[in-house]
Amino acid sequence: MNEDFLHYVWKYQLFSAGTLKTSTNEDLVVVKVGMHNQNSGPDFLNAQIKIADKLWVGNVEIHVKSSDWYLHNHEIDYNYNAVILHVVWEDDAVIFLEKNTVLPTLVLKNITFSSALQNYQNLFSTQQRWISCENEIYNTDKFVFENWKERLFFERLERKSNDMKLLLTGNNDNYEATLFQVLAKNFGLKVNGDAFLLLAKSFDFGVLRKVRFNETQLAALLYGQAGFLEDNIEEVYYKALQKEYAYLRHKYHLKPITKHQFSFFRMRPHNFPTIRIAQLTALYVAHQNLFPKTLENNTIDSFYNLFSVQVHSFWRNHFTFQKQSKTSTKKLTASFIDLLLINTIIPLKFLYQKNRGEVNELDFLELLKQMNPEKNSIISKFEDMQVLSKSAYDSQTLLELKNNYCTKKRCLQCAIGMEILKN
Repeated sequence: MNEDFLHYVWKYQLFSAGTLKTSTNEDLVVVKVGMHNQNSGPDFLNAQIKIADKLWVGNVEIHVKSSDWYLHNHEIDYNYNAVILHVVWEDDAVIFLEKNTVLPTLVLKNITFSSALQNYQNLFSTQQRWISCENEIYNTDKFVFENWKERLFFERLERKSNDMKLLLTGNNDNYEATLFQVLAKNFGLKVNGDAFLLLAKSFDFGVLRKVRFNETQLAALLYGQAGFLEDNIEEVYYKALQKEYAYLRHKYHLKPITKHQFSFFRMRPHNFPTIRIAQLTALYVAHQNLFPKTLENNTIDSFYNLFSVQVHSFWRNHFTFQKQSKTSTKKLTASFIDLLLINTIIPLKFLYQKNRGEVNELDFLELLKQMNPEKNSIISKFEDMQVLSKSAYDSQTLLELKNNYCTKKRCLQCAIGMEILKN
């Protein structure tokens, strides 16, 4: 038995309420169930309960077993002094309050609707399932599902923006510096993300501002700080970067990280860190003040245009400094720009608007709906259950659903799970 399920039963009164009795056989009438408390303290606040013709106003605490009251040390917590009713599945202990009065107890075990209990048991069956509701999710009421998806999207956006808030604070609320650091991290993708963030934080953003007008200096700064300019390579462009970095390193007292932080292993050449640094360099040479431009743009085409930059000519026929390769443009692909928008631009833009108290939710929804859905194993599994993703908005909400509700068995905090139980 799950305490969350008992919260659900109490909140929606899913029990025979005709003639309720306390565990000591006193008549009980639920006038108001109270407000569900998601924070610390009693589970339902400001309830109204009539016991033996006397109306009580106060809080309700819910446990699987009565003895959990002592297990959770509620007897020494003053926050529970105003509890007027103990709602439990099994009554295995008498609970005494101040002045040795007995806390009234309602036992749900024999009065809960059998249909609600059966739905709960089906949902939390021990049978191996990818998600608990995989047999029912397709039939969920469309209105409920769509409203829940919007909630999931903004929960995901809130979490991503909160992660960026730590960086923003560390940068003294400098959004431009924070954008550079988060962009760098996401240029590195999952494999090299931490290394790219370490690179972006290895020097003061003011140094980048001073050199960003000169492509050679900016490239030297990034490759040098990444530790890629410490080899003896007889290549004109490489030597030029080495010379420039030696000057910058001395002038700004720079300390590079080691290139061994970066991985090339089992990566496609277009994802090599050398190429991603070249693209990041090209982006900041093309746009010296990038953050204001991200605020101005709201359509997918405008963002594709913003990120349409050309890498230095050296990289058009190289993937590393050592070896020449077949010529290719090394442009940022639409799918990669989509990832940057989802993981960098949109969350930081949301954080900016939120801090100013002017969040335009519709703009974020519309932008995601213009983008193609991600393709991964989670989205494919949902497609097998006829839950399809037509846009990045759909796929983002399903990723949130799977990772933060289904995997954690939070069915009783999920609108889909609640709908299944209700039916």
